[in-house]
Amino acid sequence: MTQEISVQLYAVREELDADLDGTLGKLADIGLRNVEGFNFVPRAAELRAGFARYGLSVPTAHGPFLSTELKFGDQVIPVPPPEKTFEAAAELGTDTVIDPYVAPDRWQSVDDIHRTADALNKAADVAAGFGLRVGYHNHAHELEFSSGGKFGFEIFADRLDPRVVLEVDTYWSTVGGANTPELLRSLGSRVAALHIKDGPLGDDPFDQTPAGQGAVDIAAILAAAPANAYAVIEFDQYAGDIFEGIKESYRYLSQKGLK
Repeated sequence: MTQEISVQLYAVREELDADLDGTLGKLADIGLRNVEGFNFVPRAAELRAGFARYGLSVPTAHGPFLSTELKFGDQVIPVPPPEKTFEAAAELGTDTVIDPYVAPDRWQSVDDIHRTADALNKAADVAAGFGLRVGYHNHAHELEFSSGGKFGFEIFADRLDPRVVLEVDTYWSTVGGANTPELLRSLGSRVAALHIKDGPLGDDPFDQTPAGQGAVDIAAILAAAPANAYAVIEFDQYAGDIFEGIKESYRYLSQKGLK
């Protein structure tokens, strides 16, 4: 079973923009001692000072480095050069930079998947120069392609350098069609972190609920995960008070024996 609880700062992205210090203080008041970085390149020094102020560690952080830009509908977001991302991550004090998203059109064949894995392996060499390791976080689309009895995400994992880790978003892997406990056992010790979220297993992120209040078998997922993987609370969207949602998820995971 996973040992330590964290929270993805994407869940409180609007709150961070409005009041970074107050937001970090509220997370610490819930009892959290780990956070997962988000949008840290332009504010690494400010975040690191806040983490130190509230006793927060940042073992993992999300920072895209496998794409030159990200497209969400009509919105196009430029991506900093990998070296800039890794430099900011090192300043932040993190250990692992996780690319959070490679577009679905790059997961349509084994060759596509291998190219992305090879790019991640090359990024591992660059990140090592900053004292970091790298990883990848899935959504549902990495599970939609399959070949030879394996999901695209498993084909991807098989191609990776042993230094590269994975963060399994357990909600989206389940939405994508995987039996997530079985997927975790297949991926084994390469899994360094989990995203823990819950809901009715539809594709509407506004339906997400605190852990233990939806259709995801979180207890089985935790039992199948490596013992040293972080359990990272996340909400893509949440209809209620986000701090209350995080608190409910934290309470659920604490009751399961996580710290």
